[in-house]
Amino acid sequence: MSDFKSWSQRNHAKKWLLFPQNIGKYLSIDETSLSEGELYTILTNKAAKGKKGSIVAIVAGTKAETVIDVLQKIHVNLRKKVREITLDMAANMELIAKRAFPNATRVTDRFHVQKLATEALQEIRIKHRWEALDAEK
Repeated sequence: MSDFKSWSQRNHAKKWLLFPQNIGKYLSIDETSLSEGELYTILTNKAAKGKKGSIVAIVAGTKAETVIDVLQKIHVNLRKKVREITLDMAANMELIAKRAFPNATRVTDRFHVQKLATEALQEIRIKHRWEALDAEK
């Protein structure tokens, strides 16, 4: 009943899936674990807001060269239309974004910025607490 046997992505679906028709000017890239610790890199169109048409690519693993090779299967003219890509601060995601989307501005996602700020504040609090304890001696 389904067209699974003739699906164009069937042969490589376990390794990667591409939906270039979903690409937009604003993308997000991140890694996720779907099951049993298997990591995947997922590229989404932010304009779709998690609904239909959100997924641009899913690639098994997070190795930069592997993900770049898959994303470069998307026609360069589409990739050059991307203006901004949101990512975490991982070096591999930075390299993927830079090489696959040469015209895009790379923006660190606010979750990771907040996490860094919170961790830095906690370090300062601990340092000052120890200095206060030392001063009491």
